[in-house]
Amino acid sequence: MSSSKKIRVLVAKPGLDGHDRGAKIVARALRDA
Repeated sequence: MSSSKKIRVLVAKPGLDGHDRGAKIVARALRDA
């Protein structure tokens, strides 16, 4: 469960920067893996 929290933070960081596209790509890549 700790891994899930870390991923959430990584995806939220770029999202706050306004890079929704980047966050979506990261989330998609992590889901694919």
